[in-house]
Amino acid sequence: MISRSAGLLLHPTSLPSRFGIGDLGSEAEAFLDWAAAAGQRIWQVLPLGPPGFDNSPYDTQSSFAGDPLLISPERLREEGLLDASALKDPPAFPAERIAFGAVIEWKQKLLRLSWERFRLHAPSGIRQELSSFVEGPQQAGWLADWALYAALRRRFGEREWTSWDPPLRRREPAALDAVRQEMAEEIAYHEYLQFLFFRQWDRLKEAAHRRGVGIMGDLPIYTALDSADVWANARLFQLAEEGRPEWVGGVPPDYFSPTGQLWGNPTYRWDRMEQEGYDWWIERVRANLRLADLVRLDHFRGFVDYWEVPASEQTAANGRWIPGPREKLFTAIRSALGDLPVVAEDLGFITPEVTRLRESLGFPGMKVLQFAFGEPDSDHLPHHHVPESVVYTGTHDNDTTRGWFSALGPEEKKHVLQYLRAEEADIEWGMIRAAYESPAGLAIVPMQDVFGLGSEARMNTPGKSGGNWSWRSRREQFTPELAGRLRQLAERTGRF
Repeated sequence: MISRSAGLLLHPTSLPSRFGIGDLGSEAEAFLDWAAAAGQRIWQVLPLGPPGFDNSPYDTQSSFAGDPLLISPERLREEGLLDASALKDPPAFPAERIAFGAVIEWKQKLLRLSWERFRLHAPSGIRQELSSFVEGPQQAGWLADWALYAALRRRFGEREWTSWDPPLRRREPAALDAVRQEMAEEIAYHEYLQFLFFRQWDRLKEAAHRRGVGIMGDLPIYTALDSADVWANARLFQLAEEGRPEWVGGVPPDYFSPTGQLWGNPTYRWDRMEQEGYDWWIERVRANLRLADLVRLDHFRGFVDYWEVPASEQTAANGRWIPGPREKLFTAIRSALGDLPVVAEDLGFITPEVTRLRESLGFPGMKVLQFAFGEPDSDHLPHHHVPESVVYTGTHDNDTTRGWFSALGPEEKKHVLQYLRAEEADIEWGMIRAAYESPAGLAIVPMQDVFGLGSEARMNTPGKSGGNWSWRSRREQFTPELAGRLRQLAERTGRF
């Protein structure tokens, strides 16, 4: 049951920082202070894994590992894991966009410096913490594979695993044993990075809880082909010779794209997953519930029927619907983990079967106000919302509210303003007010809408390659006035 509350959508990479990208350090805690003052009880983030192609958090190189780019250099300095001189003169990174190439190059050098300092000067207590982390049961099913994958990827010039030497691509035991000995130092480095990430994330999560703020995570339905998951569990994916996918995931033509969305992720061998008791999925959900208090389950539609496209296709138009695991998967997960604090992302073409499964599982669904005005009496209009749902002004895939509204025609704009009882100059607050007044239990607003930003601040444009996921906020945008306005609205609508 979702209690009536409000939250904000802001990925950690978008937090203010003088290091070119947001991280898990002091600015994250400052944001939590601001959110608590604004009467917010949920901080929603995007997937926290190491991003792969196009820096997308939905195309990660691991379903279990954390993104090393989120490690806070300040926290490393505070704990003696980085010399202060390393942070004196960071490059002049762009203020409003993440320059991923420059950030990755600089931060990787910084993390290597931290590793060297750890090896030479780390206190025995932190060394013991690292040892306990590496040997801990929560890491048993994934850390060894991830650290080896990350080490080998560097050895092969960051090429995807399908192009590695055949014995390593096929994970022949003798080849793996030899490379583990040969690359022991590099493997240990990647274990260290994961130790740092989870150490900092756990600290930040505790800080959120002290302020009465819960974390809402995000679990993508698929994982990237070039990932430790697929390399280590190839039997569970639709792969041909040399690890190449036979079929890939996506969605047919929809609101976002007239040719559909071709994600390129290999689809699952659900038959083999069922034979293995859905163990991989159980551990994946367990890992996400370690990171967050509540998890958004991406593309819930795909667990009922999923759109499968031949890997040779250039668009998602020529695909087919295939039955998914349906209730069998969730029965297995619940049997292992108990009740699931999950929100089902049930957007797009939703069949009655999808709704029935979601309702039978007791998962709240999603409503998006930007989708509410494109058809008569849409289910996304607030007067159709139900308490067991989560309402958004827009998601990470939508334009900002201001950008969306500016692209509407005159009659559409008139209709929106009349329904919202709003003025064009204050359109985002009209939408925020409608979300807060909705019967939906939880109302989530992207930070870009709170700030009143236009399309230049859009986080992602589906189907567009390049330029996504790079929006950054600035410290001065988080004003007491905006916090007060949100808090007053939350109090007035029973969300505080």
